[in-house]
Amino acid sequence: MGGWQATARRTRDTAGAEDLAGREVVIEPGGCTGWHFHRVPLIALVKSGTLTRILHDNTVVVHLPGASFVEPPGVEHLHLGRNLGTIPVVLYVTSTLAEGEAFSIPAAAPRGATPCSCSGDFG
Repeated sequence: MGGWQATARRTRDTAGAEDLAGREVVIEPGGCTGWHFHRVPLIALVKSGTLTRILHDNTVVVHLPGASFVEPPGVEHLHLGRNLGTIPVVLYVTSTLAEGEAFSIPAAAPRGATPCSCSGDFG
């Protein structure tokens, strides 16, 4: 993914519990996330820019600044995020992840979807 991200993590006091992780994801103009999915649900808020998401069924969803959405977990919820605008897309994302667990899992485009040349490995 073109761009950068920072992660803040708060560990719960309960032994073996998952961590609550907050992450800022930045997608530069013209950039994309690559096709990917998540192992846990994510809650995202669009801080700035316009995020265009292409879902596993080729549905296109556009999120303007201030919009929030939930990414369901699982390979059946493949998706791709794109910045088709002229300013960086900044997302604030919250999830529960075990320490060291990958933020996203890169995947091939679903059948009938447009492949993307972007890397989906962003954490």
